[in-house]
Amino acid sequence: MVYIKQTIKLYNQNCLDALKEIEDESVDLILTDPPYNLGNFMRGRQTNLKKMRENFFGDAGWDDMDFDDWTKSMYLFFSQAQRVLKKKGAIIMFMSLLRVETMVEIAAKHKLYYKTTGVWHKKNPMPRNMNLHFINSTEGWLYFISKGRTGTFNNEGKALHDFIETSVAPAGEKKYGGHPTQKPEELFEHFVRILTNENDVVLDPFMGSGTAGVVSKKNNRNFIGIEIDEKYLEIAKLRMNDVDNDRYELASSGSRRLS
Repeated sequence: MVYIKQTIKLYNQNCLDALKEIEDESVDLILTDPPYNLGNFMRGRQTNLKKMRENFFGDAGWDDMDFDDWTKSMYLFFSQAQRVLKKKGAIIMFMSLLRVETMVEIAAKHKLYYKTTGVWHKKNPMPRNMNLHFINSTEGWLYFISKGRTGTFNNEGKALHDFIETSVAPAGEKKYGGHPTQKPEELFEHFVRILTNENDVVLDPFMGSGTAGVVSKKNNRNFIGIEIDEKYLEIAKLRMNDVDNDRYELASSGSRRLS
């Protein structure tokens, strides 16, 4: 199913199926947080995922795949991503540091230019097992450019580092229900403001509870979101309704154009 309102289009579909509905060279920024494929790895280390985080990465869809199957899925994702991005459009992808090299290699096969790997530092991470090992307070992110080596970069003459520090998503951003890997609005807004301009199109193919859509709407960007889990799509719709009160309309899924 596809839901539209004003400059937002939301797909309740598998990522790869929905991407095929999006027009060639129509997206300015892909801002997303896909599954990291850590489920089997963590089990192999005899880690109790349930204790670490309820539903941890298992709810994300692809996380329990064999590594080879996951890389094939990501290969197909990058193929579609390169197709829908405009010339000099950007990808910001959050990813486990364990998987960075794999993502860079796959992206290169689709002629996506690798810019950098950065780090998000969480100022208030959950202090799990703090007496046993270092607290996990960082996640990586990757920056690619399509069909070019540089694109929109609104730094206003300031030096911007590849190290970003924010709190985790606060309770107010989870009032309709949270997502196991929900990112804070402050973090996503950082990238939307720097890498896009007003009326540009932001796409999140792994939308979750809709943080990228909320931030896009607040900053006068168009947004396309894809989420396979109807529960999280409904949360995303409620969060975006808080930005404005226009209702969503059900649309046919045949058109590639953003309404």
